[in-house]
Amino acid sequence: MLLDRTGVIIRRATIEDAEEILDLQKLAYKSEAEIYNDYTIPPLTQTLEEMRLEFENWTFLKALAVGKIIGSVRACMHQETCMIGRLIVHPDFQNQGIGTMLMNEIERCFLPQSIRFELFTGHRSKRNIHLYRKLGYSEFKDERVTEDLTLVYMEKYARE
Repeated sequence: MLLDRTGVIIRRATIEDAEEILDLQKLAYKSEAEIYNDYTIPPLTQTLEEMRLEFENWTFLKALAVGKIIGSVRACMHQETCMIGRLIVHPDFQNQGIGTMLMNEIERCFLPQSIRFELFTGHRSKRNIHLYRKLGYSEFKDERVTEDLTLVYMEKYARE
């Protein structure tokens, strides 16, 4: 558990949190859908059952404030790489360091077994790319998905 000066608590999420995290995910990803004018992106179409299944193989963290989940991130190991996915923060709580707290904590959860961390975001998601660069991630691959979407893959090596 991590508690910061703003009263935000970072804890491991449980399957009982799935519905609240899914609702937050759909709210948080609306801005991404607007950037790409695509409301069929997987974070918006994911079902509760699909998310519950993810709890079997992924570690979910939640950021709590005023008794509500205001942020989340998930990750899993693939060989020696920690794959990080779906960092979300409630729109009312963005730009307050909560995303950074979640990222730092998910990385800590996967040390020392992880030598490398990997994630991806869309090429037009400038705020996301800026945050990940600030956290030490760098681009290593682009993958064109559609005419309007290219995924930017980013990585960071764990400190020795």
